[in-house]
Amino acid sequence: MTRKRTAALVGNPNAGKSALFNALTGARQKIANYPGVTVERKAGRVMLPSGEPVELIDLPGSYSFDAASPDEEVTRKVVHGEFEGEAQPDVIILVVDAANLEQHLVFAQEVLELGRPTVVALNMIDLAERDGLTLDPAALSAALGVPVVSTVAVRRRGLAELAAAIAEAETHADEEAHRQWHLTLPERRLSAKHMARAAILSKSTRHTIENGVDRVLLNPWIGPVILFALLFVIFQAVFAWATPFADALEAGVASLSQGVSDSVPSGFLRDFLTEGVLAGVGSVVVFLPQIVILFFFILVMEASGYMARAAFLMDRLMAGVGLSGKSFIPLLSSFACAIPGIMATRSIPDAKDRLTTILVAPLMTCSARLPVYAVIIAAVIPDTRVGPGIGLQGLVLFALYLAGIVGAMVVALVLRSTVTRGAASGFIMEMPRYQMPRIKDLAIGLWQRAWVFLRRAGTIIFTVTIVLWLMLSFPKAAPGESQMDASIAGKIADVMYPVLEPIGFNREISLALIPAMAAREVAVSALATTYAVDAEDEDVAAAGVTDKIAALWSLPTALAFLAWFVFAPQCISTIAVARRETNGWKWPAFMVGYLFLLAYLFAGITYWSATALGL
Repeated sequence: MTRKRTAALVGNPNAGKSALFNALTGARQKIANYPGVTVERKAGRVMLPSGEPVELIDLPGSYSFDAASPDEEVTRKVVHGEFEGEAQPDVIILVVDAANLEQHLVFAQEVLELGRPTVVALNMIDLAERDGLTLDPAALSAALGVPVVSTVAVRRRGLAELAAAIAEAETHADEEAHRQWHLTLPERRLSAKHMARAAILSKSTRHTIENGVDRVLLNPWIGPVILFALLFVIFQAVFAWATPFADALEAGVASLSQGVSDSVPSGFLRDFLTEGVLAGVGSVVVFLPQIVILFFFILVMEASGYMARAAFLMDRLMAGVGLSGKSFIPLLSSFACAIPGIMATRSIPDAKDRLTTILVAPLMTCSARLPVYAVIIAAVIPDTRVGPGIGLQGLVLFALYLAGIVGAMVVALVLRSTVTRGAASGFIMEMPRYQMPRIKDLAIGLWQRAWVFLRRAGTIIFTVTIVLWLMLSFPKAAPGESQMDASIAGKIADVMYPVLEPIGFNREISLALIPAMAAREVAVSALATTYAVDAEDEDVAAAGVTDKIAALWSLPTALAFLAWFVFAPQCISTIAVARRETNGWKWPAFMVGYLFLLAYLFAGITYWSATALGL
């Protein structure tokens, strides 16, 4: 039986390898981890013009075969045929950024030095042309000694030509090419500069304009001010822009609940639908507009090229607490979800630097916390203006996000001075070009994130909420007895309440903290379900969770609840990923322990201080 030919995509980070992989393989791909390491292995099938299938492997981005991280080590071993259980690729597809040739050709020469069958994909040629660069692929091919194909992965340009070049790739190593590219690093850099100049026929002044913009945005004094001003505007918009849509969704859920009450006879089914499904899950779904608006800004920052500038600005702050700018990208990813943030630490070369980043990633305010913050802020913080265009609610939300960042930096400083002591590693990052975000890409990105949120609401949140509703509903209360007191869930709350009462938490909060470990948003649905089940009449049951909290909680209790969620451990899935990334339970257990301690301590400090001030 003839072995299937394989091809591997290699190149610097941000060269567009993943986009090219997706374009070439379509749905014919599978994702798993390499055996023995937590580095993602993406493989798919490409059909050559002859009809022959080729297995395509998307390798992690690398700057050199002198591996400095687990990701780069996997790339080196696979390309060199040293990875156990992974066949050495028959063809190497070297992906380079057409507008950043000089830097990408340094690693390219290291690949060509192997003397292996290689095809160069001159990717993102459209952006290079937009920037005024006129490139000559033939000249570059002559300089490199291998085929060069112009591609635009996101628009599927050049894919047929690339597949043809893969099919025609030589099956024997070119020893002359091997000798030609056996260079030292300084020689590679010098050679890359000459080859880039030979391939670029002309260029415009656009780069000069972008450099001028960067002189402002990356200024060590002005840049951070602009960054934090932008974040401030984002959190103001999360409340100001989302309010009409959130109100409409809440009214829709209330209308559905009323319709069910009017049409379904009193009994188990009606209670299940109104108290469990609509009161619980519906209380989370109404915060979809806030989630969409937050991710809209994040996607725009990423697509425009500004997000990488933000990472550069934060490098000085990271260095001050013993980390490097490499840690900023995983921490930034944790604002969406700590799971991909923790997985992104694989690019950090220093083991202790990587471990520290994993341990503090849960302190970044993930999107799952947003519904919790939003419902409490809306309930207890007045919707007033504290300045032109500045709302108090948005200001409080900004302060909560800032508290998570400051907390992470302080914890990182303590860890790097004690259990993860060590010097910070270096930081190299390529600055992407500025570009206008494509409306289609933004729409797809927002739909994907909205769908993930709704899917969580329909699976994890739904399941946990219904289980909680059943525990709250049975056994039934005797005449004159509160349903909360009689239920199984009430008995559980009675056990936790004495421990949490000193920091201002009531029985309902005590109960909500348990299912919140499955997903942070469940805290909102748990509170809504608890109040709906325990309500004495249907009018109270139909009221929104925000109104119930406003009526039943004191301000010190609400503020303590917010402080708890700034520091409390993430969901169980995050803990499981931390265990996988650290190869054991030692560090995840340490992470959960210190986070619970901080949550209890700061919730208590917040409650006691607010009470002492008479709030």
